[in-house]
Amino acid sequence: MREPDSRPRAPGSRASGPRVPDAWVDCDVGGVVHVDLALVEAVARLGLVARRAGGRRLRLRRVPPELKGLLDLVGLAEVVDVGYGAGAEEAEAEEAGEGGS
Repeated sequence: MREPDSRPRAPGSRASGPRVPDAWVDCDVGGVVHVDLALVEAVARLGLVARRAGGRRLRLRRVPPELKGLLDLVGLAEVVDVGYGAGAEEAEAEEAGEGGS
């Protein structure tokens, strides 16, 4: 009998170790230049790979407003965390040394 959180793995699968459902995979998308549905598809695939690699969830950082809007439109804002970290404008200000400190 298997443990409740273990799932059978395909031969040659790279995922190993126990599943950690509250673990996150962070992805910084602040440098994205062109926001389109191809990017949304890539985000969806990254989210799927993260889940298959131990039950992790995808968390996006520095998400441009255009990408937030597209993810919300296609229903992926519910699947990935798009509110994590500073927005693109704040991050660019920090990198340029214009932070409020």
